[in-house]
Amino acid sequence: MASSLITALTVTTPHAIGAPALITDGEHNGLLHALAKVPDPRDPRGIRYPLAAVLAVAVCAVIAGASSFAAITDWLHDLDEHARNRLGFGNAVPASTTMWRLLIRLDPTLLAAVLAGWLHTRTDPPGPPPRRYRRVIAIDGKTLRGARLGDGRQVHLMSALDTATGIVLAQVTVDTKSNEITSFAPLLDAVETVLGTLAGVLFIADALHTQTRHADEVTIRQAHLLVQVKGNQPTLFKQLKRLPWAQIPVGDRTRDRGHGRRETRTVKAVTVATPGGITFPHAQQAVRITRTRIIAGRSSRETAYLTVSLPAGQALPRDLQTWIRRHWHIENRLHHVRDVTFREDQHQARTGTGPAVIATLRNTAIGWHRTTGATNIARATRQANRRSNDLITAVTSSYPRTQ
Repeated sequence: MASSLITALTVTTPHAIGAPALITDGEHNGLLHALAKVPDPRDPRGIRYPLAAVLAVAVCAVIAGASSFAAITDWLHDLDEHARNRLGFGNAVPASTTMWRLLIRLDPTLLAAVLAGWLHTRTDPPGPPPRRYRRVIAIDGKTLRGARLGDGRQVHLMSALDTATGIVLAQVTVDTKSNEITSFAPLLDAVETVLGTLAGVLFIADALHTQTRHADEVTIRQAHLLVQVKGNQPTLFKQLKRLPWAQIPVGDRTRDRGHGRRETRTVKAVTVATPGGITFPHAQQAVRITRTRIIAGRSSRETAYLTVSLPAGQALPRDLQTWIRRHWHIENRLHHVRDVTFREDQHQARTGTGPAVIATLRNTAIGWHRTTGATNIARATRQANRRSNDLITAVTSSYPRTQ
């Protein structure tokens, strides 16, 4: 491709990017109030335990480290009468089978939206947002290795993580007869339900989502997309690889050291100068990132190519460097924690929507601890378990919001 099709990225004065509109509900709602929005799948006749109470116990128990439906019930039974009353129970509490039968009948996507909305409204902005503020949401899927359906197939979930707050804004179950590609638009819809608007939001996804339809879906919602390009898009990959990168100056370089290795990450970016520059809709810039690692004296080099729908003035190389690394948050700060702290891959939930429901509860627990400033989730769950009354007070409180 001729170099005339592109222009080297130059430092420009960026336009100020405003923070998203603040929540205007007027108050932070307590958990019981939020859970009242979840429809009860039971026949109204003969209901003994309020659905909101059952769900509140499930959320609190998982925040305190419960990793299974049985553990949720055990946590409830260990509470004193006063604590149970505060969560909405009377003199009696449900048995383990009762809790399980109810939880596996819930709509996991709706439950995820309600809980994400609850966490989102309780997250105060930490002061005025930076001048170049942008909400960055990482998208990735995860297979629940211990959970299988009746026909033996595994359950696969796709999540959208707010990389700034650590809150999973949405989670959808991937159709077992399809893959993540068909679940992308429903996930965007779920995120939009929680945030109210996607205008200005940047979504980061892996190469599987380098799809023309995905770029269109994001752009229609006035959002932006940053995706890696690999061999699943051979024409686009060749176009990016053949750009005159040697003529393009380095935009940003970082060096890290730790865990016995040294890593240098170099970012170059170019603005596409003509509509025919690269064959991917809405792409404003082509990006190349080179990672050089030295481990035990041995050096390795890896090159990745990406496209982003933001223009150069709104996505400088140092921004791209930061955003690309944030995509790892969903693996390191969410999926890894679910596996290690909550032993997700060992949990053999197989009935109804149970696998997705318990995963949603784990996402909520991790998001709760992230918003309270915890960096070690395992330690935070142990502390919550020791201070169950403090936990119940925190999650059930409603207090005025400072605008």
